[in-house]
Amino acid sequence: MNSEDLLYALALQHIPNLGDTTAKKLIRHFGKAEQVFREKKSSLLKLDGIGQIRIQEIHDSSHLKAAEEEIKFMESHHINHYFFQEKEYPEKLKHCLDGPVLLFSKGRIDLHKKKIISIVGTRQISAHGMSFCEKLLEDLAPLDPVIVSGFAYGVDITAQKAAVKNSLQTIGCLAHGLNQIYPKVHKKYVKEIEENGGFFTDFWSTDKFDRNNFLKRNRIIAGLSEATIVIESAERGGSLVTADIAVSYDREVFAVPGRPADKFSSGCNNLIKSQRAHVLTSAADLVYILNCELEEKERSVQKQLFVQLDGEEQILYDFLSSRGKSELDILALNCQFPTFKTASLLLNMELKGVIRPLPGKLFEIV
Repeated sequence: MNSEDLLYALALQHIPNLGDTTAKKLIRHFGKAEQVFREKKSSLLKLDGIGQIRIQEIHDSSHLKAAEEEIKFMESHHINHYFFQEKEYPEKLKHCLDGPVLLFSKGRIDLHKKKIISIVGTRQISAHGMSFCEKLLEDLAPLDPVIVSGFAYGVDITAQKAAVKNSLQTIGCLAHGLNQIYPKVHKKYVKEIEENGGFFTDFWSTDKFDRNNFLKRNRIIAGLSEATIVIESAERGGSLVTADIAVSYDREVFAVPGRPADKFSSGCNNLIKSQRAHVLTSAADLVYILNCELEEKERSVQKQLFVQLDGEEQILYDFLSSRGKSELDILALNCQFPTFKTASLLLNMELKGVIRPLPGKLFEIV
């Protein structure tokens, strides 16, 4: 994207009440952002949803002037940008209707052939939630996922610190421009996160900080990833909004269950109860649901690190590993277990996510 294209894309993004969906529609219709500003009023009016007020804004030169100033800021602060039609734009986000026209970043972000997992939750994380989050990231480390969150208090910063600790790339999605950091107390984490990933935002340096920005930010957290995990949440909260957005994008959502009486388990429990989220009790649950997309090397890592098999289960596992698919009776005979016991062991192994049943009483390793 050359500087001229960037200028007009920024100007289009700057128009109030236009929105990313309409802006992208205009660019696709006219070929490029610059052409939108050169079109006559009569031509623009032919498009549904534009209207007189938006057309007046498109022909207002102040948006180009604002874009010029933002480019100066980007250049002086080494801000990277991603345009929605370019190859470098995050692949998952391309499929979101309301994904930003332009996305801005700082750091060393590399999403090429990476699994991207978002982790969100309450700002008032419990000791149990913190421990679970840290263990989850430790167990997921062999799969080398990119961990996305909102860089907020609680679950967000816990997940991002744990990602850095386990040498995983992590991305903080901000609800403001890259000229500031919120919360200010998290400035101490900026350098290590930029060295192990970085930050994304679609807000400008001139955008005012507003609570409503968090809701807009959440669509990027959900849109970037193939799975969103809610670790702890009250009955209402921004993390549940993120989960709902992820569901609307047809992405996988996971929630960590908790005791009914715990305030910050109610949101997760409701997600599970309403079947909007899978139960997540360990890293193995996540790997099992996403298993169809894992590489063979990753599957091997999964079985070694995520699942503990007892001695008899290991015997069955080793037999299936060497022979491939096998019938229940054959397994019982060769492993020298009674058939009823073999069936029970296989059920336990299926629940652990290491084998799966096939038609004809066959079983195979996942």
